[in-house]
Amino acid sequence: MILSINHKGLRLYYEDGNSSKLLSEYSRKVGRILTSLDAVTSEEDIVALGSGIHKLSRDFSDFWSIKVSANYRVIFKFDSGDVFEVDYLDYH
Repeated sequence: MILSINHKGLRLYYEDGNSSKLLSEYSRKVGRILTSLDAVTSEEDIVALGSGIHKLSRDFSDFWSIKVSANYRVIFKFDSGDVFEVDYLDYH
């Protein structure tokens, strides 16, 4: 279950279905990612979401990352069955 979303555009989309703050070409994929994250209950569920998902390191060692596109990622923390601090980043 998603407990908190840091990115204003993601939060708006998750809570109200309003994707106006996201790039339109990625809004559907981001929507699928949020729906999937809302359903995960274990790290095995996260890994089962497919390729482009991995645990980050260094300054972001508590975060997981899901690839949206070549440049964009959804990152989040996971603990005790809950997803939190969800963010949307441009890596480049």
